[in-house]
This record gives sequence, C-alpha cells and structure tokens, in this order.
Amino acid sequence: MKLFTRRDFFSCGVQAGAGLAMLARAAASPAGRVCKMKFGFTSYQWGSEWDIPTMIANLTRAKAFSTELRTSAKYAHGVELTLNAEQRREVKKQFADSPILLVGLAIVERLDSPDPARLNQQIESAKAYVKLSQDVGGHGIRVVPNDFHPEVPHEKTIEQISRALNALGKFAAGYGQRIRLENHGTAGDLVTLRKVMEGVDQRNVGIKLNGEMVDAADFAQRFEGVKKYLDDTLHFHELGRGDFPYQLQCDLLIDEGWEGWWQLEASSQVPDRLQATIAQRELWEAMVAKSLARP
Repeated sequence: MKLFTRRDFFSCGVQAGAGLAMLARAAASPAGRVCKMKFGFTSYQWGSEWDIPTMIANLTRAKAFSTELRTSAKYAHGVELTLNAEQRREVKKQFADSPILLVGLAIVERLDSPDPARLNQQIESAKAYVKLSQDVGGHGIRVVPNDFHPEVPHEKTIEQISRALNALGKFAAGYGQRIRLENHGTAGDLVTLRKVMEGVDQRNVGIKLNGEMVDAADFAQRFEGVKKYLDDTLHFHELGRGDFPYQLQCDLLIDEGWEGWWQLEASSQVPDRLQATIAQRELWEAMVAKSLARP
C-alpha cells in the first residue's frame, strides 16, 4: 500500500536550501541515481511538548513534511483513544489543512507475551488504535515484536508474533491502514523479523527499520534478507551520534528505489528542539547527497 498522495511533491528535490543544491548536483551524477525518500518526524521525544498547531508550524519550518504521533505517553498533541468523534475529526482537519502528512500512530502495544490473556489484550488495544488512526487521517500503526522470554522457545514466540500480525493486518485492511512492525527489542533484530514475516500473509504488514545496533555489524546482509518486507516508513535516531551505519542504509535504500519516509525519532537533550530538527534534516540531506554521488 502506497501512502503518498497530494504530498508526493515533498521529495528530496524540493527540500530547499543548501541541501537542495547538493541533491541537485548529486542527482546529475553519471551514476543516474535518484532519491525517492523523504524526511519526516516522530513525536518521541522532541515533539512531546508540541500541541498539534505547534507541531504543524514547527515541522513546516523544519521542512519535515510528515509526522507520526506517539501514544500512551500524555504528550501535548493528545491523540489518544479517549478522543471523541468530534475531536478526532478536528485532528484530521488540522493535518488535512496543513502541508504535514500524518503517517500514523506509534503505539506501544507488543506481541511477545506468553500470557494468552495479555496477548489478546494487546491485540484488541491495537485494533482500537487502527480505528483511531483512520479517524484522525493516519495511514497505519507502529507495533513492536518485542522480546524473547526465557521459558519460551524462540520459534514459538516467532510463530505467535506472525499470527498476531496476520490478525491485525486483516483487521487493519478493512480500515485502509498499515501495520508497521518496528525493528525493536530482543525479538526485533532483522534476522528474527525475516522469520516473523515469512509467516505473515497480509500485504499491509511491513517491517519498520529502527537503526538497532544488533544489526549494525552485518547490516548489508541483514537488509538483503528483509528488503522485500519493508514498510513505507522507518525510524532513525540522531545522525552524528552513535555508530549505526546510516550512510550504508541510505545507500541501500536508494539503490532499491525505496520511496518512504525517514521519521526522526530523537531523544537527546538539546536547547532548541526545532533548531535541532532543522540540523538533523540538513545532516540527512548531506547523507543523501553523498549516497547519490557515489561513483
């Protein structure tokens, strides 16, 4: 399912300023590569204190033209299951009247519990968020795998996660929503997620890359195993901090023609979160330009 509609024009080439010039020069390189990726934002944690009008204004200034809203954390945007029908329509209208695409919700429901009652509760809760996402104009929900448990064979947990995703995917399809399985937790490395996805038959379920260090050392090989399952969004953490091979990830995604959103998921302490988001967008543009300019 492709989520880009009238906002497709917010591509690498229209993110203005120095990054635009760099990307234009790179795009003209003999390699003939093009960038179909876009820079976005998730409200964890730099957006935690922004209500919706503030978030729209700040992301417009930062040229981060999509957002994913974190739930269950009492954030200022207040997009939670407690919203009534009128409030949900108002959220949808605010984003629809703006240049910011609401790609969906980052929920905290996890699919690993060995307790059947707990697992069922998580699945039913996720279904409620599917409806919320549709109501507010989103396109999907993020869920997490999340962990292996000492008393449970790994293969059993993997099969359980696959079954849960099939149930959620089938349900979400009726609402035009995606299920985004984040690369997160001890059961969330890319080798494991490939096994999970081999048991999933719902086409609206995909893997959401998350820059997990467990995958860093042999990322190219692991990426090869999951590339056909990738969602149309990913999370990335602050560029210039840490050792995850984001440049390699960028190279591989461009080579695959991936058309999704890089959603900035930042948590470092900074004096000005808007300016820090702008700085991250500029670093991202430089990374993309370097990727395009490869010989």
